[in-house]
Amino acid sequence: MKFSLIICTYMRPEPLLKLLQSVKKQSLYPNEIIIVDGSLNDKTEIILNENQFTNLKYFLVDGQDRGLTKQRNFGIHKVDAGVEIVCFLDDDTVLEPDYFKNLLQTYVLFPKALGAGGYICNEVKWEKMVENFIPKISEFYFDGWKRKEGSRFILRKKLNLDSDCPPGFSPLFSHGRSVGFLPPSDKIYEVEQLMGGVSSFRKSVFDNFSFSTYFEGYGLYEDADFTLRVSKVGKLYLNTQAKLDHFHAESGRPNRYKYGRMVVRNGWYVWRIKNPNPKLADRFKWNAITLLLILVRFTNVFSSKNRKAAFTEVIGRKVGWLSLLFNKPVKQ
Repeated sequence: MKFSLIICTYMRPEPLLKLLQSVKKQSLYPNEIIIVDGSLNDKTEIILNENQFTNLKYFLVDGQDRGLTKQRNFGIHKVDAGVEIVCFLDDDTVLEPDYFKNLLQTYVLFPKALGAGGYICNEVKWEKMVENFIPKISEFYFDGWKRKEGSRFILRKKLNLDSDCPPGFSPLFSHGRSVGFLPPSDKIYEVEQLMGGVSSFRKSVFDNFSFSTYFEGYGLYEDADFTLRVSKVGKLYLNTQAKLDHFHAESGRPNRYKYGRMVVRNGWYVWRIKNPNPKLADRFKWNAITLLLILVRFTNVFSSKNRKAAFTEVIGRKVGWLSLLFNKPVKQ
């Protein structure tokens, strides 16, 4: 299969270089690498001129095409005609050598797959368990593996607000468990959501779908919106053999107030993509969990090292939630 790699970047020349160096070591190398740079300076262009990579095409975009979803749509229009698979990677990831080889194998094993995601393996510590293991409330258990449960999910369990779907699927009240809750089992799991920065899709998908420009700039949850829409017409999979690390570079991220506001408003938008006409019980659960998460984040004001950031994010979340009363997001 001919495949392209699109990397959308913003003010992260050093992390981007580390990613490209890991791409260079791949057992299966992309037929083209498209860099869509929204940076406000020329540091990324300079570092790419100093470090040459085969099949790389560089595009510096202005304000009209700047922002994650706009840059992705821009990159899609630059893909060669003969390409079958389009891959996306965040600019602060680093690949294991067989990432692309294993990722594309998903399409061989599942010929009707419209998309396939890679597996981030450096963020969570998992433990393989014996058969018939019964987890504690402080543990999450799935498919023979367990991990430590976060405080927000422990509270949700106690309040009967936990997700009723497997990881990678969104319940009717949203607030599900992401593909990050799938274990490192080397299996391929069917999902309805993928993380955009470690994803791939058949090029034919983009004949009918594009990334929504509702998600401005940083684009929080833009991947959930896109993959929920695609999964309504075909199958998506997460391949846990396609491994990479994600390092969450701080540069290029929004301030905590804007981030907190986006968490709530963008989360509401994605919820209505999944469930356009929620029942009263779903409305109650979405709002209850949203308020619970605001409370949990507020406790970080007293427990975390960066108290100011936690407080600022809480204010953003509160403002975002209150804004839904009179100014709901409009689908685009």
